[in-house]
This record gives sequence, structure tokens and C-alpha cells, in this order.
Amino acid sequence: MEITNVLVANRGEIARRVFATCRRMGIGTVAVYSDADAASPHVAEADAAIRLPGNTPGETYLRAELIIEAALAAGADAIHPGYGFLSENADFARLVQEAGLVWIGPPVSAIEQMGSKVESKKMMDAAGVPVLAELDPAEVTEAHLPVLIKASAGGGGRGMRVVRELADLPGQLEAARRESESAFGDPTVFCERYLETGRHIEVQVMADTHGVVWAVGERECSIQRRHQKVVEEAPSPLVERVGGMRERLFEAARLATEAIGYEGAGTVEFLADEKGDFFFLEMNTRLQVEHPVTEQVTGLDLVRLQLQVAAGRPLPAKQPGMRGHSIEVRLYAEDPAHDWQPQSGTVHRIEIPGTIGEFTVLDQPGVRLDTGVVDGSVVGVHYDPMLSKVISFAETRDEAAHLLASALQRAKIHGLVTNRDLLVRVLRHPAFLAGDTDTAFFATHGLENLSAPLVSDDDEKLAIVAAALSDSAANRAKAKVSAGIPTGWRNLPSVAQTKSYESRISGKHEVRYRITRTGLDIEGLDGLELVEATPDSVILLVPWERGRVRRRFEIARYGDLVAVDSPLGPVALRRLPRFEDPADQVAEGSLLAPMPGAVIRVGAEVGARVEKGQPILWLEAMKMEHTIAAPAAGILTELNVTAGQQVEVGAVLAVVHSDDNEGQE
Repeated sequence: MEITNVLVANRGEIARRVFATCRRMGIGTVAVYSDADAASPHVAEADAAIRLPGNTPGETYLRAELIIEAALAAGADAIHPGYGFLSENADFARLVQEAGLVWIGPPVSAIEQMGSKVESKKMMDAAGVPVLAELDPAEVTEAHLPVLIKASAGGGGRGMRVVRELADLPGQLEAARRESESAFGDPTVFCERYLETGRHIEVQVMADTHGVVWAVGERECSIQRRHQKVVEEAPSPLVERVGGMRERLFEAARLATEAIGYEGAGTVEFLADEKGDFFFLEMNTRLQVEHPVTEQVTGLDLVRLQLQVAAGRPLPAKQPGMRGHSIEVRLYAEDPAHDWQPQSGTVHRIEIPGTIGEFTVLDQPGVRLDTGVVDGSVVGVHYDPMLSKVISFAETRDEAAHLLASALQRAKIHGLVTNRDLLVRVLRHPAFLAGDTDTAFFATHGLENLSAPLVSDDDEKLAIVAAALSDSAANRAKAKVSAGIPTGWRNLPSVAQTKSYESRISGKHEVRYRITRTGLDIEGLDGLELVEATPDSVILLVPWERGRVRRRFEIARYGDLVAVDSPLGPVALRRLPRFEDPADQVAEGSLLAPMPGAVIRVGAEVGARVEKGQPILWLEAMKMEHTIAAPAAGILTELNVTAGQQVEVGAVLAVVHSDDNEGQE
């Protein structure tokens, strides 16, 4: 069987990843895209692309019949599902094959057996694989708490909820079902006992159609937020430490794989304790997001193996051994310091220093970038907010961690708030470097500390000064008269030049400075010396107790956004106008939409008394529900939205008149 033209039934990073291997194999590529993704890089890179009308997953990437029609229309002879969307949908796999196309994935029967996490656990138990017992939501009692609600039809943290109080169970079940329906087209959920701490260990398997099964290697994915992985690595520090654990894991993974007659790439996930005991969680019948770390430590191209197995070819006679260490982080457009709030907007620039390859297995220490966005990409509200996967490869774990942390700190990521600072702090944390990672890592070590900005208060002030001097240089460069005179220079004493900025970290700042015959004079920062100021960079000599340190700052502008990058850490600023427009002011107590989205429920009425933290309404954006709560106790005086309404970022959703304001008017 020959595969000559592959349609990827997916979007973004995974579509680009599959296309990259197809190009290396001389195979044609076909993309599908929603209206929101029309300008996506995966569309531009494909040999052919077909539009799926609409924006939401339900209108586009979950429409099996449209995707198959697109494949036939473009002359594709095979479909790769990627991950998420329809990748674990047995009906879709069956329809692909009935249409005469090659399904690049496991047999339909294997997807069906593993597609229900409830039934898959029963099967694994029967096959001798250790399991955590599944609980019927209707039978959960106080004795079972805490429990974890999980979506039966998919993963990625969608439809997952931890319930610690029995009274919360009905509401959380309802919310989990809505998320599961939105993400996977199936509202089925179940419960299991929730282990507060544990290690998430998974085994990559690969099986051909000739009876050969490989346990390729294990990964550790314990550091998670909202039950979605953030940092993944291979090999696992726990497995490296516990004697005999790898052999037992691999045997359990092979048992699971053989029990269902599996073919292709899959992942068997386990929850392990510090002693090395483990329990089966689920089997993902697809390629995982974190597959690059396994590729790096084995030298294998897993997508290439998927294509070869789908074409009926046997796996190589000898399974490769392990080499070095690899760590992957997921770069998300989200704000960890504010309840992981997803972000939307334009990625003006994304540049990761040290990158020596994209979508390819590295053969030397360095950074690999698998990204779904490029400079100018727009991140919308309809899909997961992951921008890129940044992967390091080195001889040792310490080197891989330091290399990745340094690359992320120096990265130029302009336009959106991301989790970059959190990732760097995790990679440099003593507990991480010691291999002490579990699923409670953020709770144990404090999310507030881990999500703190990389740049210190003093260094941020230097970056703001650099922004002001660079802005002045940019203005001077545009001057039609005396453009060569240094910006801000005065022959005689004069009033200080003033520029104002707002930092997401620390609020509003005003820079007051003079450039005189004796040099730079910054109010509040004595001894600072200007070496050079251009529209794109500023070099300062910063005083310290034994002299001066030379610091270079690079500056980029996008409208009123000013991005300042330096080894001290990134700083994003908003340039403030000299005079504020009264129309831009909002009433105290206003609840603003943190992102574009759809109002799915309203929980209070105008005139009602609300308490601090009480939910007022719920938004759906990026496949997740987000609660908008009262900022203080008081009266709900305005409610400007209704269920089903679409809102834009910054829209005033409601206004709460705080009790603290009584008697002050």
C-alpha cells in the first residue's frame, strides 16, 4: 500500500508537524481550515487547502463528513487525525476507511475499546494491568471524596473537575459535561478517586501490522495546570531512580497494547507514587502533544513510523536505545497569575534563541521549536491557547533544563501575555532540578511565586527608562529639522522631558529626564549613564558599588505596545497618551470581559445583593469555561449581557456597587 497525499484533519502546530515529515518523505499535503484559521501557517504550508465554513470546532474540525469530502476533493489517499478533535473518534476512523482512504491511526476496534475510559479500565483490569476504580457519579458519597470528574471521550484537561464537597458535585458534573460536549462532541463523564499527589508517567508504544510491539520509552508529565500538562520530559526522573520500574512499566504498556490488538502510535498513561507503584489511567489512541521528547531521546521520527505502519510496513528489526535527556514546555497564551486566564490577539513576534531545528529530531544539544504561530499570527477564542512547544535536548537533565530556561528567558514573544515566566521559574526551581515533581507541584511550591515576573522591580525601571529613551530616539529620527541632534538635548537648563507608560506588572510609570552637556539626568535614578539610544536599542551604564555595568535593551513597538527585551527579563508596556480620553474611563466596580467569548450563563439579577467572589456570569472561550465573579460585596447595579451573547475583550459586562463605597458619594 502506498501513501502519496495526506490530509491532516487538524490545525496549528500538529498539522505543521505532520506536514514536515510528509515533506521529508516526498508525500503531498492537504490542509483543512476554519474561517478563523484562514491565515494560519498550516494553511500556507500545505500543497492544497480546503475551507470548512464556520469558526467553532462543532462547525469545522469536528465535522467528519466535511473533512472526508475535502480529502476526496483534494486527491488525498490518507487522513492523519493529529490530536484532539476527531483523533480518538471511532466513527470518524470507520468513515475514513469506508471512503476508501487510509486511516493513519489504530484499528477502529482499538479506538472503540479505549475510547470509553470507563470500559477501558475494566479491560485493563482483566488484562492484569493495575487500575484505579471507576466511580458512577450517581453513587459518589462523602467517603469517596475528593473525586475527579473526567470526560470519557477525550483528554487535555477538558471536562475535568476536582470535587471536594458533595454539594458541589451536581454543578461540577453539569459544567464538565458542557466542556466535554464542546470539545469532543460527547458529554459522557465519569468519576474516580482523586490522588492529591502523584507522578504522571506514560509509555509511548508503537505497534505494526505484523505483530511487533515496541515500548519505545517513558515520559514524565507530572507538572500540570487544570489537569493539562505544562512540562514534559524523557526519561522520567522517578523511573531513573526506582530500580526495575521501567521494566514493569514497559511490560504493563505492552500488555495493554496487545490486549486490544493495537497498531500504530499510542500512549499508555499511569499514575505512580514515589515507591514506583503505578495505576493505569487511560490509553490515548493517537500521537501525544509531548511526543517530541521521546523522539529526541530515541532519534525516531514517530510521525514517519505512523505513516509507514499505516502503509503496512514492518517496524525496523531493532528498537533504538535511549540517549541524553529532553524537556518540553508548552508555551500558552495565558496569564498564570490571574487564574490561567487565556489571552487572544496578535502575536507580533516570536523568536526563541538557540533554536536549531523546527519539527525535526535534533542530533546535537540545542532547542527545537514546534510552533503553530509565526510573526503576525492571530490567536482567537475558538481553540486551545497553546502557541508553541519549546523542546531542549542535551546530554544530561540539568543541561537540558538550563538550556531551555535560558532560551525562554531570552525569547522575544511580543503581543500577548504568556506563561513564559512561569516556565522559566519551574525549570530553575530546586525541586524540579532535583527531580521532585508531582501533580501538586504548583500547590506545593506556590503558584504566586512561580508565576512572578522574571524581571525585578529595579530592572523593570531600567527597561522603562530604555523604552522612553528609545521612543525619543524614534521621534527624533522622524524629525524633518536637526534630526542629528541627540533626542531630548537642551543647551540650557529646561523642564524635564516626560513619558508615561503602563506596565502589566506594576501599573503606571512616569519617566522624567534631561539630556544635557554633562549627560543623562533621570529623576529618581542617579548615576545612570547613556551610551547609545536608537529607535531599536538602548545601552546604559548602570552604577553599582564597584563601578558600572553595561546593559543593552532591545525595543520593539506595535501601536501603543512597547516590548523591551534584555537578559534581565522581558517587559511589556503600554505607551500612555499625554491626555486621557474621558470616554475611556469605566465606573468603579465594573466587571470587564477578560477575553472575547460567549456568555453561557448568568447567575444574578440587577438589584441583587452579591458577595465577594460570587459568580455573576460564565464565559466560554478557548474550549474552557471562565467564571466572572463579584470583586467585592455589594449590589449588582448593571448587567449588560444575556446568555448566548458574544462579547469583546474589555466590554463592561456588569457593575457591582461595593459596600465600601457607601457614604462616600
